[in-house]
Amino acid sequence: MMVGKIESVSVDSARARVTDAFAPILDAISRPAATAARVVESVVELENAFDENQRLKAENARLLQWKQAALRLEAENSSLRSLLRVRPEPSVNYIAARVIATPGSSFVRTLVVTAGKRDGVRKGQAALAGAGLVGRVIEVGEWSSRVLLLTDINARVPVVLANTRQRAILAGDNSDQAKLLYLPPESPIQVGEQVVTSGDGGLFPSGLPVGVVTAVSERGVRVLPSADLARVEHLRLVDFGLPGTDLDPSPEWK
Repeated sequence: MMVGKIESVSVDSARARVTDAFAPILDAISRPAATAARVVESVVELENAFDENQRLKAENARLLQWKQAALRLEAENSSLRSLLRVRPEPSVNYIAARVIATPGSSFVRTLVVTAGKRDGVRKGQAALAGAGLVGRVIEVGEWSSRVLLLTDINARVPVVLANTRQRAILAGDNSDQAKLLYLPPESPIQVGEQVVTSGDGGLFPSGLPVGVVTAVSERGVRVLPSADLARVEHLRLVDFGLPGTDLDPSPEWK
């Protein structure tokens, strides 16, 4: 310490040389600890990989079982279809269109969309939004088409209630909700029950979502459409290949 106070420069230089000399030794001493840490880490990773491998093997076995079950069901389904002579459902074609206007009044509720004859639109095609049925194409121009909404006072759609399987006619009255007509007395209908198309009359295929029952009273059964008709921006004009497509709409649709 006394020498360091007197000859600090020489002592610092000597300390630096000693440190340089011992650096390789210190590095060699530190390597086993780092190596041991890496070995422990590798063992843990190997154990985790083993567990993951076992889990994946079990999952793969379950998937193979489901695959075999799916193949058996597919073969059984194909056999039953051949026995029953079931005709496959026709392919569904649709045209996406944007709503550009709502030229309605107190008596008519329609939408105008940017698709027409040049795009393959035909009278009678169903108009669908993301949540369900919106209406039906009743007028087709070269560049645009007009869709009559479910809530229009002239609209009539054959429907069925999902739970009770009760058939009825959905009728619009130019309000935000439609009503159900021709229901038997004391029908067991509850609020919240889903309403879908029945397929009767060839207007629409069966099973298209229409709306949900919101009120059951002496004044009738009210149905709120599945799609928000006031905020529809895009529609799918769907051709289900039904006989009624491309024909003049019935008087109640005019």
